[in-house]
Amino acid sequence: MLAVSFCRPCPVIRAAQARCWPGSGATAPKFSISIAVGNLDLSRLGLGLSLQQNAEYTVSQALAHIGGSLARPAAPLPARRPRPRLSQRQKAAIIVRLLLKEGTQLSLEDLPESLQVDLTHEMGALRRIDKDTLREVVEEFTSEVNDLGMSFPGGLEDALTALDGAISSTSIRRVRQETGLVMTGDPWRMISGLSNQILADIIRQESTEIAAVVLSKLPVARSAEMLGQLPGDLARRITYAISTTSSIDPDTVRMIGLGIASQVADTNPRAFPEAPVDRLGAILNFSAAATRDDVLTGLDQADAGFAQEVRKAIFTFANIHDRIFARDIPKVTRAVDQTLLVTALAAAADAEADIASAEFMFTNMSQRLASQLREEIADLGKVKSKDGEEAMNAVVAAIRDMERAGELTLRTDDDD
Repeated sequence: MLAVSFCRPCPVIRAAQARCWPGSGATAPKFSISIAVGNLDLSRLGLGLSLQQNAEYTVSQALAHIGGSLARPAAPLPARRPRPRLSQRQKAAIIVRLLLKEGTQLSLEDLPESLQVDLTHEMGALRRIDKDTLREVVEEFTSEVNDLGMSFPGGLEDALTALDGAISSTSIRRVRQETGLVMTGDPWRMISGLSNQILADIIRQESTEIAAVVLSKLPVARSAEMLGQLPGDLARRITYAISTTSSIDPDTVRMIGLGIASQVADTNPRAFPEAPVDRLGAILNFSAAATRDDVLTGLDQADAGFAQEVRKAIFTFANIHDRIFARDIPKVTRAVDQTLLVTALAAAADAEADIASAEFMFTNMSQRLASQLREEIADLGKVKSKDGEEAMNAVVAAIRDMERAGELTLRTDDDD
């Protein structure tokens, strides 16, 4: 049992009082300590005394026996070391480390590779950060975020991406040529956005190894679609080349992507988006039959291969029976005004080239509708050639619109 009582203190206690009650001066509380022990040998505490129960012992006397070590003024606490000044990159590393620690999913791949490397080095060099420093860095970061009103693309490449569709392709191409701009982001993102026609042209022009890398980087469904558009022999060679791509490093894949992206960016813009065969085929679709036949005869003499491609691109009323699936005929009859349909079928009955298509439509529509149309054709009588051409072109135009909308598909030579 240790009991403490107070009496006038010694100078050491007064010094302690001055620290505990600043400004108290001589009026500070006066006290000493009375230690009550039960037959305890205080020599073990370094006092060199043996006290009986309820004996009193003043602090000044006790301190004298301790050797005066406690009587000396306490050494001042060491000054706190100043915190080191952090660079902006170190602060960025601290913020990234804090966000990752909190489970935030960060995407820093859009940063230039040099900055990604520097950030990694800074995170590897840092060791410990005290709480005050962390708080200051976070406060500075949040203050900058809160003060941010608008951000702009980082560099010309991102600016061109943001302006895509807002400025002409000619202007974009001119900027690239004047600056010698090299893509800084992921080139494969741009390549994936190219049309199937452009991708097919790239694959045909490149080696099978490069084509294998291109298909490997595209989404699986897109790669399968591209393979279906390539000649069988080329598709087989590319699929075999894919088996040799396991050892290609990421830098090589990126360089391939940059090369293709630069090639696409330097391509001269086309004045006509459609191929010549498609443009001529669309024109001949709505030309008079005599004009169309005369043009195709001339093309046969000038370029038989081109003439054959144009014939494939042409779709006229006479092609309905061999290009339209029977199941789609009811859709066609619903899409065309009945008056035009009656006129077209009446005109087709008098044209040898169109009779097969007219009978094909009668056979594959409902028998009730077929009977009704035949009665109206009989009542209509003879149809003028011009009116018949316009009505049949209206049927063809409706079929083309349905094809573009995906409501029907035209048969090809590969279909049964």
